[in-house]
Amino acid sequence: MTTIYDILRRPIITEKSNFQTTKLNQVVFEVEQKATKSMIKDAIETVFGVKVERVNVINMPGKRSRRPRNRRISLRRSGYKKAIITLAEGETIDLFEGVR
Repeated sequence: MTTIYDILRRPIITEKSNFQTTKLNQVVFEVEQKATKSMIKDAIETVFGVKVERVNVINMPGKRSRRPRNRRISLRRSGYKKAIITLAEGETIDLFEGVR
């Protein structure tokens, strides 16, 4: 049985997610593989105390890579589930408040 705190794994911080946060009022999280949209919405509203408008979910596939100095050995990183959460107007989540 997963708790509400196990659903959210980590925030995804990239250039695109920073743009979404500032311009579109969206935040991006890596979530548990079995989490549904309603579970993700409840977790965000409970943990951060904000109002969620919409949740979009994307299953990101694993990527292949090679080991350095050896062409024949290929590795595969595991895939993950990504959630793009649109917050209500005026709501914000300060993930790294005070970090510059």
